[in-house]
Amino acid sequence: MLDVIAPLVVSNTTKIVLVSLDGLGGLPRPETGRSELETAQLPNLSQLATEAACGLIRHVAPGITPGSGPGHLGLFGYDPLRYQVGRGVLEALGIEFDLRAGDVAARGNFCTVDGTGRITDRRAGRIATDVCVRLTERLRRIRLPGVEVFVEPGKDYRFVLVLRGRARSGGGLSARLSETDPQVLGKPPLAVKALAPRAKATAALVSRFVAEARRLLADAAPANMVLLRGFDQLPKLPRFPEVFGLRSAAIAAYPMYRGLAKLVGMEVLKTGATFDDELATLRENWDTHDFFFVHYKDTDKAGEDGDFDAKVGALERLDRAIPDIRALGPDVLIISGDHATPSVLAGHGWQPVPLLVWSRYCGADAVAAFTERACAGGSLGVIPAQHLMPLVMANALRLIKFGA
Repeated sequence: MLDVIAPLVVSNTTKIVLVSLDGLGGLPRPETGRSELETAQLPNLSQLATEAACGLIRHVAPGITPGSGPGHLGLFGYDPLRYQVGRGVLEALGIEFDLRAGDVAARGNFCTVDGTGRITDRRAGRIATDVCVRLTERLRRIRLPGVEVFVEPGKDYRFVLVLRGRARSGGGLSARLSETDPQVLGKPPLAVKALAPRAKATAALVSRFVAEARRLLADAAPANMVLLRGFDQLPKLPRFPEVFGLRSAAIAAYPMYRGLAKLVGMEVLKTGATFDDELATLRENWDTHDFFFVHYKDTDKAGEDGDFDAKVGALERLDRAIPDIRALGPDVLIISGDHATPSVLAGHGWQPVPLLVWSRYCGADAVAAFTERACAGGSLGVIPAQHLMPLVMANALRLIKFGA
């Protein structure tokens, strides 16, 4: 799609806002038969739905559960099956680490294990960021032969591990490694395995890092162990501003989403830790950009905790912000998400998520509520995520016709 779109792009002064509710989609609560979206009081989103074209987005393929990386790449117009990026790279870029070609980056979680080494909490009780900073200082004592080791704190329980080959050793690191996070409780962390012959040496280095981390964190309960995910090296992707001809900005409090935006060439605007801070950043920069990606994390956090009522509350808080966004006068406003995180699953789901596209030219349909079931009957149908940006560009009057 990127190759098709780029030659059709024309300049315009229209403004586009894409609000991504992380983990937006849900499933019915057994006691009520209603999802989080169907339970929440969402008057502003419901009104917007009556004026918009609605549908559902599928991010990868039927039955495939997307991570946040491929989910957002799809929203940005990139086929997530063609452009695959490990979470470690996104986290590293998101904290503005100087990631270089050949580096291997992984996203780390501090976690809790019991006396038998089995995981009891994959997020160590969501420790505070200042605790994370202190624990990464411990991990920085680790030395591995032939490589530089960087351990950088992220937000809450997250950190970034980067291995960099020393010049005299010629590098030769490989990111073709399995993850250590089994993503379930009651099991020990998995052993790192090489997924290609040339990755065996890197796997041995990571295994040694994990063993040393276990020793250094033994007395640090609840954060007494680490889990590593998303090993990767810096890829080259087509640049979003050049493909779509947009002065594009990203507003996100969490590092990973800033990293993803940076990877595709968006300008990452400095903002605070709350969604109110993000909205203030949007207002302050309204005149300097054409396209704004605004990320909302609270829905995903509540869903992953299995807290149905908290996710309902997060949706209602987002709803109260809609009038402020509309007051800025966007020409195109998109509300959707990067994946479902149903509270009943307490994790990501494979279900398509609601999509709302508002503009003067959207051709509003009969949908009257921003919910999974209502949007399933919308005029947009179920579309692949990478088809969203062409639709957005058309509504922004930024595409000429294709063909004669």
